[in-house]
Amino acid sequence: MSTSHTTTLARLPEAGPPQLLFLLFHGVGGQAQNMVSLAQRLASEYPQAAVLCIDAPDAFDVAPGSGGRQWFSIQGIDEANRPARIAATLRRFVAQVRALQQHFDLDWPRTALVGFSQGAIMALEAVQSEPRLAGRVLAFSGRHATAPMHAPEDTTVHLFHGLADRVMPPGPAIDSAERLVALGGDVTCEALPGIGHELHPALVDKAMAQLRTFLPKRMWREALSEAPVIPRTASSQELGRPAPARDAE
Repeated sequence: MSTSHTTTLARLPEAGPPQLLFLLFHGVGGQAQNMVSLAQRLASEYPQAAVLCIDAPDAFDVAPGSGGRQWFSIQGIDEANRPARIAATLRRFVAQVRALQQHFDLDWPRTALVGFSQGAIMALEAVQSEPRLAGRVLAFSGRHATAPMHAPEDTTVHLFHGLADRVMPPGPAIDSAERLVALGGDVTCEALPGIGHELHPALVDKAMAQLRTFLPKRMWREALSEAPVIPRTASSQELGRPAPARDAE
């Protein structure tokens, strides 16, 4: 298969169409190949998924000719200009996700965006700006460009960070988790000691556990809406109250 910016297809199901879509986005200066080990882990856990590693669209301008790629330039970047740089490239990022969903005929609830560092930033900002883009985001060593003003609708956000990360310290990610919870979002946050700016196996293990065990609010809501409601009166024993005394016969 050939799609724009897609250089590494880690795995397609051996039989039948894919049931899930995992799209992996590397960090600044990296390449799609950097995400292959994580892609292989996802493919082994979810054999009926299509798992793709995506190359960023632009050459890494800090080191021309290195073969590295970038989602947006980090030359002279600061807190003030980062949001505008992300906004300038976000449309093509979202378009790439939509094109791959259409190619595999998979809708947004069955799509997960998985990003590391700058790739995580793009995934987080994409679901903030585009409603119903993905059912889940797995963001490793990433952050929001600006503090979220709303929680992405029906999207579960999983944040994974090393507490020893000096490239992108964990504080903003932890703040985002707290803010999304306050906004009614569906979010988890795993921050582990002794881990720097890396796709550490311990963080990957946490991600696999969250995928297996964390049930999104959307699925709870759908399950409850489909469950039959049978009204009845609860007994005193069920309510933990003593049964009323009966008159002696």
